[in-house]
Amino acid sequence: MKRPLHRKIGFVVIILIIIIPMIFPFLWMFLSSFKTQVDIISWPPKFIFSPTLINFNKVFNEQNFLLYLKNSTIVGVLSVGFSLLLGLPAAYSIARFSQKRLSVLILVARLMPGISFLMPWYIVFSRLGLMDSYTALVLSHILIALPVVVWIMSSYFEGVPREMEESAMVDGATMQRAFVSIILPLSVPGIVTSTTLSFIFSWNNFMFSQVLSMEKTRTLPIAVYNFMSYAEVDWGGVMAAAVAIMTPAIILTMIFQKYVVKGLTMGAVKG
Repeated sequence: MKRPLHRKIGFVVIILIIIIPMIFPFLWMFLSSFKTQVDIISWPPKFIFSPTLINFNKVFNEQNFLLYLKNSTIVGVLSVGFSLLLGLPAAYSIARFSQKRLSVLILVARLMPGISFLMPWYIVFSRLGLMDSYTALVLSHILIALPVVVWIMSSYFEGVPREMEESAMVDGATMQRAFVSIILPLSVPGIVTSTTLSFIFSWNNFMFSQVLSMEKTRTLPIAVYNFMSYAEVDWGGVMAAAVAIMTPAIILTMIFQKYVVKGLTMGAVKG
């Protein structure tokens, strides 16, 4: 049965009402990255303008963007890697042995504002001589990534039938071998989901890098901050830096979109 025309039009209007407020800030940021400072702050806003690449030139040539890119990649990969190494067994233990208190404790660590960890982290790392090091940033970013891995994967593991690993154990496999050989291959969508989300959270984190790093290990979000000064804000540079930072995250999400949706959906359905 076909829907009446007015219902189709109404559905499209509702979708546009929901989508436009979400897309407009990103579209405005993208367009502003190709504007001059005068065009950006002009009123009424200019939607027809002569595009320029001067803002991207500032980002890549004046702000050492490639160094920040390397640092963000190293910190993101290492923090997510260690979070998976610790989080997958922890999530499996929570799911199989109903360790709800442990899961709540991990959730509390994720819900606590990151700024509450800054002063203890700063004191500890400065005493150990680890300021401006990858070690300090990776450990701090694990606080962001590990709870995400544990909570997504514990829900996902609960949806994997126990009979799968029990059959392997009947055939002589240990619980550890069953986990590695049976459970993990079945949980690839959940692992991809937690990896993608954890990496994006690490990639976008500004606060830890601002306090714990200096010239050698500063990450990409600092590139945006560098265009802000007491006297003025270089809005063109801010927008161009934001576009350059968001592009890898958007590409990563688009590549793994199918797995992310599947992982979140299957993780929400138990039994």
